[in-house]
Amino acid sequence: MSTSEKFQSVFVALAAVLGLGAGLLWPMGEVAGFLVLPLLIVMLAAVFAQVDAGQVRQARGARKVVAASLVLNFVFTPLFAWALGAGLLGGSPDLRIGLLLLLVTPCTDWYLVFTGLARGHMGVAAAVLPVNLVLQLLLLPVYVLLLGGEAAMVGTGTLVEAVLLVLLVPLVIALLVRWGARRWKGTRWRDERVMPVLSASVLPLLYTAVLAMFAWQARTVVAHLSDLAMLLLPLVLFFLVMPLVAVGAGRLLRLPADQRVTLTMTSVARNSPVALAIAVAAFPDRPLIAVALVTGPLLELPVLAVLTQIVRVRKAGPAMDARS
Repeated sequence: MSTSEKFQSVFVALAAVLGLGAGLLWPMGEVAGFLVLPLLIVMLAAVFAQVDAGQVRQARGARKVVAASLVLNFVFTPLFAWALGAGLLGGSPDLRIGLLLLLVTPCTDWYLVFTGLARGHMGVAAAVLPVNLVLQLLLLPVYVLLLGGEAAMVGTGTLVEAVLLVLLVPLVIALLVRWGARRWKGTRWRDERVMPVLSASVLPLLYTAVLAMFAWQARTVVAHLSDLAMLLLPLVLFFLVMPLVAVGAGRLLRLPADQRVTLTMTSVARNSPVALAIAVAAFPDRPLIAVALVTGPLLELPVLAVLTQIVRVRKAGPAMDARS
């Protein structure tokens, strides 16, 4: 992992603080607001360009772990997210929608890094990635409208348009980049020259988008600091419960150790950039939803780093693994 990857939470927090300070000191709200969505769309295009749909073929040999991943990510997690929001954030509809958007979007990039560090099954992890991406595109409007209830306060057409803009447009751009680079100089040149550049651009684009968003909504953040603190409890509960549920499912299904690691990582890691882009596009008049989503990565990366070490240690000991 690069330095930027290791300290992603720190850099996200720093970008938020710098944006907050800039927004309070200078009248730059409108200019910063115009930058947020384009930055996120370009960032998602760079992420999606690194996805190889051919990886789905690797899932044929690991159907149990793929099926378990889909159930945990697209059935259990949405219901758990709804329960956390209804039980702990009932008085704040914007925070409920922010939490829902964050938790129902499984990660499509970061979990690969942590799966590799924890010595999980990388073939299965890569195979799950494009499936997660497509299902997000199809199910996000359904989750928000059905589980968000009155808190959503958004029309179906508006939400579908936002999802198409934020997910479909970057996906089409990514496919064109992959196809164009391969046609121009071949697959090897694309994978060795273009993909590393795109990969390196993702985090700087995310940090810049976070900075712009906080500069845009600086006064909203200051006015709702106590509300944002309410998100900590449901997020902590999610990041405590999901690893236990994933590990339990892996043991129940008698999955091999490396596949249990993969199942755990794909069930815990969330796709905060996608959720953030959806919030900005679908709820432009409710900035607290987008601001709330920035708290996710501040907790997620440290949790994944610790979880990686726990899973790695358990897998490293043959005697311990034999008893599991």
